[in-house]
Amino acid sequence: MISSPNTSLPKSAESELFDQSALSQLAERLVEAAKRAGADAADAVAVRGISQGVEVRDGRVEESERSESDDVGLRVLVGRRQATVSTNDVGGDNVAKLAERAVAMARVAPDDQYVGLADPALLARNFPDLDLLDRVTPSTAELERRAVEAEAAALAVEGVTKSGGASASAGIAGMVLVTSTGFRGSYLRSSQGISMMAIVGDGTGMERDYDFSSALHASDLLPAASVGRSAGERTVARANPRKVATCKVPVVYDPRVAGSLVGHVVGAANGASVARKTSFLKDRLGQQLFAKGIRIVDDPLRVRGLRSQPFDAEGVVTKKLAVIDDGVLTSWLLDSATARELGLMTTGHAHRGVSSSPSPGPYNLHLEAGQMTPRELIADIKQGFYVTDLIGSGVNGVTGDYSRGASGFWIENGEITYPVSEITIAGHLIEMFKSLTPANDLAFRYATNAPTVRIEGLTVGGR
Repeated sequence: MISSPNTSLPKSAESELFDQSALSQLAERLVEAAKRAGADAADAVAVRGISQGVEVRDGRVEESERSESDDVGLRVLVGRRQATVSTNDVGGDNVAKLAERAVAMARVAPDDQYVGLADPALLARNFPDLDLLDRVTPSTAELERRAVEAEAAALAVEGVTKSGGASASAGIAGMVLVTSTGFRGSYLRSSQGISMMAIVGDGTGMERDYDFSSALHASDLLPAASVGRSAGERTVARANPRKVATCKVPVVYDPRVAGSLVGHVVGAANGASVARKTSFLKDRLGQQLFAKGIRIVDDPLRVRGLRSQPFDAEGVVTKKLAVIDDGVLTSWLLDSATARELGLMTTGHAHRGVSSSPSPGPYNLHLEAGQMTPRELIADIKQGFYVTDLIGSGVNGVTGDYSRGASGFWIENGEITYPVSEITIAGHLIEMFKSLTPANDLAFRYATNAPTVRIEGLTVGGR
């Protein structure tokens, strides 16, 4: 880490940051060196990262950091053997040495019948403009202003007793990919964020909550004061929570936590888990998991999407995919290796870092909105639980068993009433999917988005 000045980057430094030509040339040199060293095929990835952040508490800056890095990784294939090496030191003759080391490692690696570069016919040829980069980098002073404003707005909410800290951040991440099959591609993505945590009460009666906003472009961020005010209001609403008796009731998920249900679906639809037979959905491709009309979509091409990108980590073109369509599980998320293992074709979902081989993962996920308003979704619930916060990771991806710590609000006669905490909600994901009903309040704020969601008959464990 290096300390950040109180100004934005000089224009010359900005231009250098946005110019990936040197990284592209380095990746090409690595691939060429690997071929000379005896590789049958190779690809190189260069990853650029820059981040700066400010943390504020009680109106004072507690921490200010800035980091920058350019890292490269080389994957080589010798027959059916594969090796990956990475470095951030490519001066002098290190390119040739890195390639030789990678090839030597591959020659002694075990055979893997599924390894290999992506089919050249599937590689991206045209790169759509997804508007991923905000070229105006905020200064540290601007980040401080955002954090201070968010904190002040939270503390101004009646009932908030102290600040848990506010932060503002900005960064740029990018990737260059070059393959021995002729692919050349790169992209840069900016990011900016504001967050605030507020506290109400003290000692054992203390409660806290938060809010945040994240976007690629500063113009898409929620105002700092809005983020702070929301954090304060959420916190005050949680004051003096009660316990509830163990029961089986409908559970309604606030949009902020409803996306976790989408994550469980797509995590189980990951081709790597399916190939390892560690997914509770491994035998359910093509089956009706949800009610008709339910769609869960992964869209890597959403303009200004937080995880949008024009090609995957193997150079394969990315496309919009309905993982759940009309309630039916339609597809796994696949990279080339898992696709070969399952006898299928890659879906363009390969992700990788500089020191790892590709593996499948999602982009921008969302559960499509339903017809009812959140109020209508709750209206007929005599006794139920409205979840605003989930704790722990008690979800078994192999069996589908679901158990999470939670807090939120009790529902009585169709109305959200008093806050509750220190309870658990439990069920089985297959049964939960069958009864899932989405409201109509979908908003795209996160990388995984969902509207308010209702699930029937979960066990709420209380006193």
